[in-house]
Amino acid sequence: MKKQTILVTGGAGYIGSHTARLLLEKHYDVIIIDSLINGHKESVDKRAKFYNIDLGDKDAIRKVFEENKIDCVIHFAAFIEAGESMVNPKKFFRNNVINTLNLLDIMLEKDVKKIIFSSTAAVYGEPEYTPIDEKHPKKPTNYYGLTKLMIERILDSYNHAYGLKYIALRYFNACGAHPKADLGENHNPETHLIPLILQAAKGEREKIMVFGTDYKTKDGSCIRDYIHVCDLAEAHIKAMKRLDQLNADQFNLGNGKGYSVLEVIDACKKITKKDFKVELTSRRPGDPAILIADYSKAKKILGWSPKHDLKSIIKTAWRWHKR
Repeated sequence: MKKQTILVTGGAGYIGSHTARLLLEKHYDVIIIDSLINGHKESVDKRAKFYNIDLGDKDAIRKVFEENKIDCVIHFAAFIEAGESMVNPKKFFRNNVINTLNLLDIMLEKDVKKIIFSSTAAVYGEPEYTPIDEKHPKKPTNYYGLTKLMIERILDSYNHAYGLKYIALRYFNACGAHPKADLGENHNPETHLIPLILQAAKGEREKIMVFGTDYKTKDGSCIRDYIHVCDLAEAHIKAMKRLDQLNADQFNLGNGKGYSVLEVIDACKKITKKDFKVELTSRRPGDPAILIADYSKAKKILGWSPKHDLKSIIKTAWRWHKR
């Protein structure tokens, strides 16, 4: 049987690089497109074919499709900083939405009609109930979440009009690092909780801030669902294998368990054996008290369940940070 060729956009980024590696380990041919605006050249697997291009350049995208026989696209490339999206929405609409339309135009032109889309739990907005399932109302509270929801709606209309098969995967909090400790979370600026805590443990950050201790939770701090990046990578491949049968669908990816900010800090202190300053301060606007995924649909239909718990997430991330 001929090896399938998978195009991974944003394959030099955090989740993209882990997924590209897993695809290669499972004997797929992999092509990576990344502008390297936020991606890292050193995260690009040497076994993959790499194009340093921006999805704003349709001619460059077309060249990739003309030079390779692509079977399916896994689309990660996007700006993801929710706070920045509120300050500079045009940057996010242009990069996330218009550049995705460029990609889809070339896919249809070259008769490639399969895509796995990297979406987000941010499409749901403020939770009306928790755990959150896929039927939960979609009311994003930031423009980043809105761009992802717009793309999901575009994919749905392209499915009806042009027969484009797609699966959108809505992640909760991606975290952790590759067990080999050579791939990890490296955002600049870093805004995610676990890497911020580990920077404090390494002495690279003076303190860790806890925003709000008066929520209706067991210890007053926000509760979030953390999912290991390797579990996310596995879900993309399982989704890709089911794409023909499913045609069009959306799945939540999370652990189904919630951990409070204070619990995560405590777990990091235990695993790193480091103490650091923790400052309790007032709530940030727009932070929901509890965000937990109901991933039962992914379990039932994709046969996917997370393998890593919080301890495993922190241990792999700490090994990568120390390196």
